[in-house]
Amino acid sequence: MKSFLDLKLSELGIGTYLGELDQNTSEGYRRVIKSAYIDYGINVVDTAIVYRYMKSERDVGAVLKEVGRGRFIVSTKGGYVPYDADSGIDPKDYFYENFINNGLIKLDEMTPQGHYLSAKFIEWCLNKSLDNMQTNYVDVYFLHNPEEQLNFFSREIFERKLIECFEFLESKVKEGKVRYYGLATWSGFRVSPTSRQYLNLSQIVDLARQVAGEDHHLRFIQLPYSLGMPEAYTLKNQELKGKKLSTLEACNELGIYVYTSASIYQGRVIGRVPQALKEKLGVNSDVLASLQFVLSTPGVGTALVGMSKPEHLKENAQILSIKRLSPEDFASLFVRFSQ
Repeated sequence: MKSFLDLKLSELGIGTYLGELDQNTSEGYRRVIKSAYIDYGINVVDTAIVYRYMKSERDVGAVLKEVGRGRFIVSTKGGYVPYDADSGIDPKDYFYENFINNGLIKLDEMTPQGHYLSAKFIEWCLNKSLDNMQTNYVDVYFLHNPEEQLNFFSREIFERKLIECFEFLESKVKEGKVRYYGLATWSGFRVSPTSRQYLNLSQIVDLARQVAGEDHHLRFIQLPYSLGMPEAYTLKNQELKGKKLSTLEACNELGIYVYTSASIYQGRVIGRVPQALKEKLGVNSDVLASLQFVLSTPGVGTALVGMSKPEHLKENAQILSIKRLSPEDFASLFVRFSQ
């Protein structure tokens, strides 16, 4: 378990992004989330309102109700315009009825991919997520891939939208509906400062400070990190007090907890990890090699892995009984295997 503020979080977390909309997938997720906690003490569960068109949130909610809400650290996300697969309404009609006809969304402020940031929209998403999961609070609420806004709007407008959303989320903290919040990203923290989608973590934390002072609750980020996507550790793209830092180093300095997504590179590590690297990592499989790499990385909090099958949970959970590399041994990987 990792201790952070008033939370104790498991090293592994259950992701709920992938899968069909059928009942078998839902039953698989429910079994895995329940077994993960009971059998392995895995208490972190990550979802989003758009995952499987709200079905993933409802699967999480079913387990929370059965096992007990207080046993889990639950995060969800808002930012993309969602659809409810259980509504029985045509997606276009659902969109207009819930978002356009009532003025919740202005079409000229929505990206072509259906991304939207405003306090009223995030409020709608949060309330729907709470309803889907049958709970009255979330532990972490993420703004979902906010850097997508930068492809279509100026950085000034983007920062204004972030402040508006941070103000809203801080108000929900006071109400007890949200404990902490953050940004769940794909590209923003893994690209160079010259990229249009680049996110400067220090500046974003400063926005939260403008809203709520040093006691702000922007305490989490989520980003892809794996053997195939190591930029959070290798790329010195953040600047803090005149120092060039990696995103993981900046998070450590700023008091931000890190969730990694795509921790096994969405399965693409299988068959691609050199035997010598597996030996160095002290494991005997490609999947465990990727998890050992991620969890041994200084600054990583919890590695999220999508799991809807009990056999995958059993395989991945083996990493919990394997000793992590020391920071020195981890750093040596980049000397030996990057040449």
